[in-house]
Amino acid sequence: MYVCICQGVTDRQIREAVGEGCGSMRELRQQLGVAATCGRCATYAKQMLDETLAVASEGELAAA
Repeated sequence: MYVCICQGVTDRQIREAVGEGCGSMRELRQQLGVAATCGRCATYAKQMLDETLAVASEGELAAA
């Protein structure tokens, strides 16, 4: 699903970016351009970022 229409960024791209080390909106903006144009996607992009980081954190705890 498209999260940022202005830059054509999908939820999959956000998850991949987080998997590659993006841990903040600033980093997502720099790498993907999310919320850099009109900003309407910022809330949902932040939610996706937080959820993906939480899932990754849970996975690390389960593996330990």
